[in-house]
Amino acid sequence: MILSDWLNYAILAYNAVARQFIFNVLTNVGISYSSLPNQAVFPGPWEEYIKAPVNKSLIRPARVWHASGSVSGPEALLESPKGNAPTIIGPGGLVIFEFSENIAGRACFDIISTSGSPVHLALAYSESPKFAGHLPDATTDRQERDLPLYLPVENAGITCVRTEFVRGAFKYLTVYIPKYPPNSKDIWSETDSPSSPAVRDTDARTQQKHLSPPDESSQPKTRRISISSLYVNCTAFPSNPNPRAYTGYFSSSSPLLNRIWYSGAYTLQLTTINPAEGSALIDYNRRIDHNRSPQGSWYSNFTIANGTTITTDGAKRDRMAYPGDMAIAVPGIAVSTYDMVAVRNALDSLFIRQYANGALPYAGPPMGYAGEFSDTYHLHTLLGVWNYILFTDDIPWLQSHWNAYLRAFEYSLAKVDLTGLFHVTSNNDWLRPGMTGHNLEATSIMYYVMQYTTRLAVEILRDPYAMVQLPRWKIIASRMEQGINVLWCEEHGLFSDNIGRRGCGGISETLPQDGNSWALLSNIISTNSTRRHLVSRNLRNRWTKYGAPAPEFPNVISPFASSFELLAHCAADNHDAAIELMELMWGYMLDGKGFTNST
Repeated sequence: MILSDWLNYAILAYNAVARQFIFNVLTNVGISYSSLPNQAVFPGPWEEYIKAPVNKSLIRPARVWHASGSVSGPEALLESPKGNAPTIIGPGGLVIFEFSENIAGRACFDIISTSGSPVHLALAYSESPKFAGHLPDATTDRQERDLPLYLPVENAGITCVRTEFVRGAFKYLTVYIPKYPPNSKDIWSETDSPSSPAVRDTDARTQQKHLSPPDESSQPKTRRISISSLYVNCTAFPSNPNPRAYTGYFSSSSPLLNRIWYSGAYTLQLTTINPAEGSALIDYNRRIDHNRSPQGSWYSNFTIANGTTITTDGAKRDRMAYPGDMAIAVPGIAVSTYDMVAVRNALDSLFIRQYANGALPYAGPPMGYAGEFSDTYHLHTLLGVWNYILFTDDIPWLQSHWNAYLRAFEYSLAKVDLTGLFHVTSNNDWLRPGMTGHNLEATSIMYYVMQYTTRLAVEILRDPYAMVQLPRWKIIASRMEQGINVLWCEEHGLFSDNIGRRGCGGISETLPQDGNSWALLSNIISTNSTRRHLVSRNLRNRWTKYGAPAPEFPNVISPFASSFELLAHCAADNHDAAIELMELMWGYMLDGKGFTNST
């Protein structure tokens, strides 16, 4: 398959042909999204690119990245162990293990013996080698680093961290015994319930200060632990015990593009979790579960949906259903693992929290309890419905949600005023600033939603209400096609962000990546307009050596917004630019220093 061909196949995710193509292919080989296969549907040489483990319940580290202090034989715990002697760690001993790929799950240790019980093994997780050490990387943006997790070990046998302390993503696991045993009243421990009282030292950055006891002479002189085995039980992608049983595949003449595709598929697997192991936003959870877990601690035991699987925005961060992320994730899931039940559960978690006025929550639980809302993410939920139906043909589900869908659609449609632009009333989006007023991105997404709402209503459901409303919808769509012209900046060959200060010539003139990408992707710019070529070319001209910038969020290169730019170049028939961007930006994320090199 040549490169331009594969991109044409990729864009099928946003093309009507995909519905019949994917659904028929999988149906013909007996595959149902509610009953996934236990073997790859299309085996072949491309399987060498799959990142998912062969045995997800037993993943061992690949190498010792660093060892120091009182430790012997750490290589005995590797997937290809060296020597028969066990690994022994004493006070001040530290080992950093590196796994072959970014993984997720519960760390387990086969303990031969301990002395000086109880011995606390300190665990610190990191996706990047730059953060491997005594402290973990961060699960949220609230602070720079998390606190280490203390695993008390008293007896021989298998000891695993509890299910609520599953770590969503890591490639490096630091295991150490503090030089001095921690005081239980001063640390956050694996034995503490998230809702139990816990206190930590005010200076968690200084490890010795954090762990030093008030009276060194009162502490046990000998604390040793002998370990025969270390492994991780991967809890991600609970829908299928065989994570390599892909229902789709990708193969091209470019090894780099092959690696990017399969790394993307694996990323989607890591972000698919058990709904009972959701939400890393402890402070947000607190309003509902009343936890008193200290700042810097982390856990994943907030139930975010019904069912046994759900797609989320991130394996480690948030661990919630964000509809904006689903706009990119759902087509990828459909053509790789076909775990569409995880998609359906995510959509259900949003619709079940629909507000009285028809608005849908910014994200799934723990959001939706306090009126959290985003105009754009509301629209992304409606696009999520289209994508779900596109690849499953689950008409009964659509019928059961159709009244709620129409209420949500009409809620947004009412925000298109006489300017022909969508008037945003919530500044929530993908953390970018300036989401307000008559906005380009929101207008373009609304136009896109209108197209697929019409198709759902008229072509699939033949809804009488929609038949009556169709002329009104067409009038509004036509008004939007004209309204967007006020945002066009002739000098730059791009659209501006808003009417006003972020508009053409405004004091904060902004030519957004997300909005211009969506203007192409949604076809609000006529397919015969020369502007389509101009927008694609001028987006391409802004790239840096690391990828496509997002001027709406200064000094940021966003994989999220750049995903829409990639699709936008395809929509503008500029496939070369799409391939270049993928090789440049996703290639860097895959092979660059400090990244996981696997997700």
